[in-house]
Amino acid sequence: TSITSAKIQVNGVHLHYQQTGEGSHAVLLLPGMLGSGQTDFGPQLKSMNKQLFTVVAWDPRGYGKSIPPSRDFPPDFFERDAKDAVDLMQALKFKKFSLLGWSDGGITALIAAARYPNLIHKLVVWGANASVTQEDVRIYNGIRDVSKWSEKVKKPLEELYGHKYFAETCEAWVDGISRFAENSDG
Repeated sequence: TSITSAKIQVNGVHLHYQQTGEGSHAVLLLPGMLGSGQTDFGPQLKSMNKQLFTVVAWDPRGYGKSIPPSRDFPPDFFERDAKDAVDLMQALKFKKFSLLGWSDGGITALIAAARYPNLIHKLVVWGANASVTQEDVRIYNGIRDVSKWSEKVKKPLEELYGHKYFAETCEAWVDGISRFAENSDG
């Protein structure tokens, strides 16, 4: 089965997604910080069982091919992404679906499952935060300067975004997620 690549308007933005398979079990793949469906889930799009699953990988607003708009990080960006993700799947006519989320996509998936439990069939999450501590902020500040990243991690993102957008968006992400440590519950 081929992989369809398209955009659909959701919540005032055009979200890019890739879709493959014809299985009755719909699955949305949610990428991590700065990631896209293709960068974070290329192998899954290619290899997941297309008879059992209909697989959708999305680019959250401001990431991948869901630009414009540029990515921003208001205090509710995870909640906004969760709503976008659920509304995307509903716009694609899926009544119930599972979520596979990695890193920021895992946080988004947890929020989506908590807010819309009647729509979520199963949930698989890895590398997600339950809170942000001052130690996390120290680590995040260590990745702020993308010129210090390994070539293996940096190269695909620079190819996707160009150096300027990649660097500025990473800095904005560090600032955005670090704000959570200021909350009493992190």
